Amino acid sequence: MRKYLFGTGIIGAVFSGITLLRGARDAEFTWREALAWLSWAITFALAIGAIVDTRRASRGHLVAADSPVKGKEQKLLKKSLRR
Repeated sequence: MRKYLFGTGIIGAVFSGITLLRGARDAEFTWREALAWLSWAITFALAIGAIVDTRRASRGHLVAADSPVKGKEQKLLKKSLRR
């Protein structure tokens, strides 16, 4: 589970969220900040989706055609079975 939680997508999303929180303390809420939070939420959701797809592929399940791990299922399954 560590390899999923400490992936670069999650770490990047967490640090960008921290940066947004720091910036939100001093300023009033504007439409630009709302767009920044929306962008952060989309980034975080995509990072979680990539983790779910990687985990599914490493267990031998099918992944969606638009997944970043599509085509690498066999490689991930072999790597998982070696452990």
